[in-house]
Amino acid sequence: MSGEANEGKALEVTVDGTTYQRIPIRSRVVMPGDDIDEIVDTYAKEHVRPGDLLFITEKIVAITQGRSYMMDEIEARPLAKFLSKYVTKTSFGIGLGIPETMEFALREVGTIRIVFAAGVAAVTKLFGRRGDFYRIAGDKARAIDGPTKNTIPPYNNAVVLGPERPREVAAEVKARLGCDVAVVDINDIGGNILGSTLDKTAERTLVKVLSDNPLGQGHQSTPMGIIRTA
Repeated sequence: MSGEANEGKALEVTVDGTTYQRIPIRSRVVMPGDDIDEIVDTYAKEHVRPGDLLFITEKIVAITQGRSYMMDEIEARPLAKFLSKYVTKTSFGIGLGIPETMEFALREVGTIRIVFAAGVAAVTKLFGRRGDFYRIAGDKARAIDGPTKNTIPPYNNAVVLGPERPREVAAEVKARLGCDVAVVDINDIGGNILGSTLDKTAERTLVKVLSDNPLGQGHQSTPMGIIRTA
């Protein structure tokens, strides 16, 4: 069951006095046309114990929903090309810093909201304030993943959007497995719970438990994991 943790990350962490095991689950490469229930049944079901929480990366949920697009399929409009030039790029991912991902932000969120977010961010950056673009653009924009060299093929040449109905997906998987489930967007600079069967307090704890991104979606091929109280 257990795959590799993200490089340099421990498989056990203590948060607010409680120690949690973070158990990566290895799977094959998930492709468009796959079924999330089949993936969960095949790779996770037999390993879940009472009291566990299964967390699933938003990327494989979105892929099974047909929300991944190869780069050569995407035609970015001039506005997307213009706006993407001003996105701050980090070592952790492209975000909306290329025309293809910005194009999908415009489609998913709407042109008016994205332009407004960009305008506010441009002003507040002058005063040393960061993060206003995504605060205004929202989770749909934040969840868009662009291609990176460390991502497992073929998604090193694809744009993957955020999943649809993540809370409903979490509830459906819980009904199959009998444990709590969370669909998460976690990277090396933080994360969000897009949908879960948890209350808000438990979601905040889960973000802390996963804050250093213990999974790997490159050669590790671990798009799911189990949280278990040690």
